[in-house]
Amino acid sequence: MIENGLVELSRMIYQYCGLNYTDRLMTLREKISKRVKELDLTYWEYGKYLKMSPLEWDHLIEILTINETYFYREEHQLNECCSNVLPKLKEKIHTRPIRIWSAACSTGEEPYTLAMLIQETKKFPPGSVQIIGTDINKKVLEKAKNAWYHNSSFAFRRIPKVLMKKYFVEQDGGYKIIKNIRDMVEFHHLNLLEADRFAPIGEVDIIFCRNVLIYFDQETTKKVIRNLYQKLTPGGYLFLGHAESITDLDLGFQKIDSDKTFYYRKELKQHEEVRYISR
Repeated sequence: MIENGLVELSRMIYQYCGLNYTDRLMTLREKISKRVKELDLTYWEYGKYLKMSPLEWDHLIEILTINETYFYREEHQLNECCSNVLPKLKEKIHTRPIRIWSAACSTGEEPYTLAMLIQETKKFPPGSVQIIGTDINKKVLEKAKNAWYHNSSFAFRRIPKVLMKKYFVEQDGGYKIIKNIRDMVEFHHLNLLEADRFAPIGEVDIIFCRNVLIYFDQETTKKVIRNLYQKLTPGGYLFLGHAESITDLDLGFQKIDSDKTFYYRKELKQHEEVRYISR
């Protein structure tokens, strides 16, 4: 028999971060049972504890979120961004840096890969591209900021050797990203459902939000995409995971198909076209 407290917990989690366990209560119980036992609480009491001690959400998010990622993931999208999208933006934007947001960046592999590939183009001087990485999990963000990865980490499974040699230094049984690449990226804690806290991100020209929507239902997906839409400059670009599609949701994005991947462009209105070109 499923406890009422577990049902309430699933509702609270859904409202907080969009993860839907309402029809996967047994999975939720498996994930959080150890933590609940540590605190010597029932599931109902744990729900009350979350309300009384908001910092416990950080611990719960660490338990619930999946943070497996690696450098140079989905390389066709990365190459499309650096070879085609960024040069197009460079032609239009002259008075400020191009800004890229890696939403749900986990331990930092995605934004750091972008920084390395941008450096490889030799077309963007220091400061001309800014990268922001965000995640709901504070623990993985600390690892991202530290930029050190154990030498046996799966994070290195796909990265080309040339990038390893140029942009990492061996340190304490692992590899640390060199300073000029670290300096291209800043990190912030952020819940993608809390649009009222997006202010520190500012407007961005490109968003990577890959392999996140697969954990959301359609209602939450729409909310997240609308939030991202608001942060994109007119004509800005959105990269999602290959298993994710928003084509049929009518959320203001045009799908772009390239030879080996696809992505989305924020549709322009006439007054926005003028604003975009004049930036």
